[in-house]
Amino acid sequence: MTLETSPPSAPTLEQVAAVAGVSRATVSRVINDSPKVTVEAREAVSRAIAELGYVPNRAARSLASRRTFAIALVIPENTAKFFADPYFASVIQGVAMALSSTKYTLSLLITPETDAEKSRNFLQAGNVDGALVLSHHSDDRAFLALARTMPVVFGGRPMGPEGEHAFYVDVDNRAAARVATEHLIAGGRTRIATIAGPADMAAGVDRLDGWRDALNAAGLASSLVERADFTPAGGFEAMRRLLARGESFDALFAASSQLASGALSAMRDAGLAVPADVSITSIDNDYFATNANPRLTAIEQPTVEVGRTMARLLIDRIEGREISRVTILPTALVQGQSA
Repeated sequence: MTLETSPPSAPTLEQVAAVAGVSRATVSRVINDSPKVTVEAREAVSRAIAELGYVPNRAARSLASRRTFAIALVIPENTAKFFADPYFASVIQGVAMALSSTKYTLSLLITPETDAEKSRNFLQAGNVDGALVLSHHSDDRAFLALARTMPVVFGGRPMGPEGEHAFYVDVDNRAAARVATEHLIAGGRTRIATIAGPADMAAGVDRLDGWRDALNAAGLASSLVERADFTPAGGFEAMRRLLARGESFDALFAASSQLASGALSAMRDAGLAVPADVSITSIDNDYFATNANPRLTAIEQPTVEVGRTMARLLIDRIEGREISRVTILPTALVQGQSA
């Protein structure tokens, strides 16, 4: 016959107090980093915690402080989009790096439109102290509304009037697109098409405006514009539509490297050579840019730093420190072989 024994009970706050020779309240103050504790008492409590293997009850601390020491990273996209886009992985890496030296943990919420309400309910139920929101679309107004009830920092400029009051980290997408297009013009290209991003995302709108800025400044004009979501499949179909127009062009600015990757495939199918027939520049010096054939000339975004900065700013907001509402990080053109 096998005898079952109960696992030993976890040490309690009272036991720590007894071993340390202090009151329960003093132990609680040490655990919560209160300055109202003597050095001797803090050392005694620390020794007792180590001796007993005591682990503070996080739930009880949260009830007392109304803090969970958890934040959420919300990505309003479907899982297929999430796993296919290297941008998300880089930003998450930056967030994790920023949180590694803090008391905060991270909850990842991949939120397609069908699950949006469930995610909002989770966020508003007191499970986290704040939220980071990536890949925001103009119809995701619920996350802007959420910012009225809890600290939220967006990755990318939110669109619409409510976005004017949001805290966000971004790059100057309009300037980046202008630089990428100016590079094509400097190479002697004059008939420049573009595959723009979605009209419901600020990056899609701003990058199209930057392309237009560069053409206008050079005295050029073009109506060769197609829109697509930021995927290779979107770029492939958009390029097929451009080619079907029958209007010649000698350069393309693609609003993302994924769009450019798809466009390259469509041009190859049409017998066009890059850069001999068509030069290409894009935004995002990522896996799609570096593995394209030829390698894309692209604007590099500091995606890891975007995540790190978002996390730091959110913690500052949670802890009541003043921060700038808008943080713009620098970009740089990386020369490839496509232009």
